[in-house]
Amino acid sequence: MPRRIRIRPVEAWRDPELVFRARFAEGTHVVWLDGGTDAATGVSILAAAHPGSRFVTADIVSGTVTTSTPQGPDDAQETLAASVFEVLAERLADRVDAPGDVDPLGWFGWFGYELGASLNDVPIAPTETPDAAFLFVDRALVFDHAAREVRLVWLEDDADGLRTDGEAWAEEFAAALAELEEEPVASTKLPLDRPPAVRWRHDPEHYAHLIAECQAAIVRGDVYQLCLTNRVDVDVRPDPAAAYLALRASSPTHHGGYVRFGDVALLSASPEQFLHVDRDGVVSTKPMKGTRPRGTDPDLDERLRRELLESDKERAENLMIVDLMRNDLGRIAELGTVTVPSLLEVEEYAHVHQLVSTVRARIRHPLTVLDVVQSAFPAGSMTGAPKRSAMTILHELEEGPRGVYSGAFGYLGVDGSADLAMVIRSIVLTPAGASIGTGGGITALSVAEEEIEETRVKARALLAVLGAASVTD
Repeated sequence: MPRRIRIRPVEAWRDPELVFRARFAEGTHVVWLDGGTDAATGVSILAAAHPGSRFVTADIVSGTVTTSTPQGPDDAQETLAASVFEVLAERLADRVDAPGDVDPLGWFGWFGYELGASLNDVPIAPTETPDAAFLFVDRALVFDHAAREVRLVWLEDDADGLRTDGEAWAEEFAAALAELEEEPVASTKLPLDRPPAVRWRHDPEHYAHLIAECQAAIVRGDVYQLCLTNRVDVDVRPDPAAAYLALRASSPTHHGGYVRFGDVALLSASPEQFLHVDRDGVVSTKPMKGTRPRGTDPDLDERLRRELLESDKERAENLMIVDLMRNDLGRIAELGTVTVPSLLEVEEYAHVHQLVSTVRARIRHPLTVLDVVQSAFPAGSMTGAPKRSAMTILHELEEGPRGVYSGAFGYLGVDGSADLAMVIRSIVLTPAGASIGTGGGITALSVAEEEIEETRVKARALLAVLGAASVTD
């Protein structure tokens, strides 16, 4: 029996943050794909688990996948030896009847970096977070920023005219939204008694040594470029929802995200799209390599922007990743469809300028979005080139797992679409505290002091959210 997507428009616009605060902030299994505080295009999506929702996590070291119903009456769990892609594919294989312009429903969550390492036969380190975690979302609120419309969207089986659980959910939620009143903007400052303890995995001296090791590998001809990363651990355990609202207020972006699964939460102000796949099978990726801080006045800001655009090192770094992503997409693309419609453009964000390119292709029949992920993940902008050699070297140098950081988060739609963003400019919360990943591309032209400062620039806004703005090393 085919499933179908149903849509119920809501009478009046509601701000996503207002709805999140009122209906989702206390949830334990919640996804918010966030178009940004002042978005004028695109959509934001809010969803939460209900008693029938399926949840999947993967452990690469053990080679197992665990499925559960976290809001069900008994939260029955089952662990089996399997590939997470096989498990995800089961719910994406059934036919879905959908209107012409369909809103996304399907698997929402993340792929961690170590899953990508396993796909490339690279050694991995055990992580404290799931290597993949996805919630099957069959009910969601969609906020269309361009149209200023809110839609309730749900997936259901044909029910022979009977009222379904999805219809009951939509009716209840529409009534709740109608009664929701605008509230004054609440404070986005986290209540902290004192600055928390901060520990960088690699201090500046050791990170400079690692940069030298990267450059030695480049001179030997082992790689052309390496994306060397660092990790910052912060001894703080904030409320996940409050911390995310503080982050989105300080670092607005078009690919933000709040993904809370139990006692692990991903809070992201990511500016980088990893993969976008439309219903017609056109896939695009937007590698982002090359960074400069924003200036304190318009003249300085423009000089920094121009410096980024004219930098031989940054341009070469971006072009190498474009070539890598062309190769990754070429393995799943129809012959002759891989193109680069945009090359070396500067995008501005709250704290940084970024050098961005776009690579596009059409997926070869009968391949799917899961094949695209397995071909391209992890993104070349987070590994270096060639990918396998770079990841092998980085495993030895970084001396620890990346976890969710430098993976990807977003959705895999039942209609064949997908939208995954890079896990960068992100905070990961676990019972052990908060962690931040930061890094940059190392080439033969890299200067250690500049690379170290780039990691600080990228981490600074995230540390400020956690009350650790003054700690840079």
